[in-house]
Amino acid sequence: MEKPKTKSLARRDVLVAIIVLGSVWGFLEVVLGGAMKSASIPYKGDLLTGLGIGVMAVCIALTRRPLLVLGIAVTAVALKQLAVPILHLPFLCKANSCLAVMLAGGTLAGTASIAGRTLEKGIVPRVAAGLSAGLLGATGFYFIGMHVAPCQYLLSFNRPGGLVSFMGAEGMIWGVLAGIFFPAGYRLGLTLQDNLYGLRTARPLAYYLVSAAIIACAWIVSGFAIASGL
Repeated sequence: MEKPKTKSLARRDVLVAIIVLGSVWGFLEVVLGGAMKSASIPYKGDLLTGLGIGVMAVCIALTRRPLLVLGIAVTAVALKQLAVPILHLPFLCKANSCLAVMLAGGTLAGTASIAGRTLEKGIVPRVAAGLSAGLLGATGFYFIGMHVAPCQYLLSFNRPGGLVSFMGAEGMIWGVLAGIFFPAGYRLGLTLQDNLYGLRTARPLAYYLVSAAIIACAWIVSGFAIASGL
């Protein structure tokens, strides 16, 4: 059994972590997602959601405050919405992909809050929290996405028994990937905690410069990727 960490980040550093992690997730959505779409890689959305849940798991391990992941999701959505001013697209052009991000954040915040300190006891509760968040997020996406800006693929499940078919085709994959990436992200967060605390204490300027560089790179590169049509 892993012992809970006693060190924690200050409130200002928590805000920095949220913006950094949200920017990383948004970068993955835009750049990696665009590359996967160009390469016609299947299950792109499921994989990106799983990676996003892994990113949010880092925050939960660092802060022990699951509700903070909502800030990460909002930051990722804001980065994705760069397409609106850059390409002069309507605000709802990314509606369903942004919905998927917010649902992932909301369901993970819920399942991790329910799990509470049991997440510190090992991999089983972490897998359960991630898997549950993935399945709940996929279910919510089916019902809400069907009425927001559904694509033809999603509309193909708008029939009797469609939810069961959708969960079999997409939801289970979403859940399994979330169940894999959440424990991995949580473990990474535990590993980073002491290093971040030490860097913040010994070299605060370097800590904030590195954080600012990550944020700037994520937004600038994503902006160029969007402008190039990726």
